[in-house]
Amino acid sequence: MRADGLTRVFNHDLVAVDHVVFEVKQGEIFGFLGPNGAGKTTTINMLITVLRPTEGTASVCGYDLTKEANDVRNCIGVVPQEYTADEDLTGQENILLCADLYGIRRDVSEKRADELFELVELTPFKDKRVDTYSGGMRRRLELACGLINRPRVLFLDEPTLGLDVQTREATWNYIKKLKQEYGMTLFMTTHYLEEADTLCDRIAIIDHGKILVIGSPDDLKSALGGDIITLGVEGESDITDLVRGLKNVKEVKKQNGMYLIKAENGDVTAPIIIEALRRNGHTVTRLSLARPTLNEVYLDYTGKSMRDTEESKEEFRAQRMTLRRARRR
Repeated sequence: MRADGLTRVFNHDLVAVDHVVFEVKQGEIFGFLGPNGAGKTTTINMLITVLRPTEGTASVCGYDLTKEANDVRNCIGVVPQEYTADEDLTGQENILLCADLYGIRRDVSEKRADELFELVELTPFKDKRVDTYSGGMRRRLELACGLINRPRVLFLDEPTLGLDVQTREATWNYIKKLKQEYGMTLFMTTHYLEEADTLCDRIAIIDHGKILVIGSPDDLKSALGGDIITLGVEGESDITDLVRGLKNVKEVKKQNGMYLIKAENGDVTAPIIIEALRRNGHTVTRLSLARPTLNEVYLDYTGKSMRDTEESKEEFRAQRMTLRRARRR
């Protein structure tokens, strides 16, 4: 899969995806990491031929998105962010309906459905109506539906949105299995840092429609080049310049009243910082030392923590709907 300058503009002035360039290798899990409204879902919708790009080119499975859209659709599977299964049908009826839409013969689709229900551990529930399913069961059914045509590339849009921790980890295991046992290529979007770190071979951090950096989680964290010291002090005085001038300190950022300090040899540098502040009449109220995480990577490239990013109203409403449906029993 390859994208070159892929762009989508809405209403002639809203740039949702801004000339993104990336390549997804065969058999890898590639992730788009960013907040709601960053352009993740819009990118997926272009790659699965639901939206036509405004500019740029892209290919999936070697097929051009615009010139060979039908070929693209035949080689991909999609697990959307929203639940799409018909609640009045059984799990079996839903998955066979998906197979019918692909033109798969019923004798073939019934066999595949049985295999997929085993994969996602829903065999005992395949003949029950979907409105009796829990949120986790619905997500697993969506995954099975996305696999019925045996796709070469599977797109997962926020695959664990609204799931509890235990169900989320179970979903991660299914995703890992698709790569490890079936060699499938997976393109996923997420705003969960732990999910990106756990699942993805490579990550593209995207914000305001632009890709800021691409790399493996370990490479991105290593590229920060230092430990992260979080520091709080009494009073309103700004200590940025004081700390920045100390040995081993590479960068200082103030965020929400706290100082985030990138430093070499953090365990050695932290006592130096404390002593320098003490000599200058400052009292340390909080200090912690951590190795770089994806949140620090995101902060480094965007200037804000993932937790502090604002959601668009439209996507926030969509997320609330997904969460409500996920909690239904």
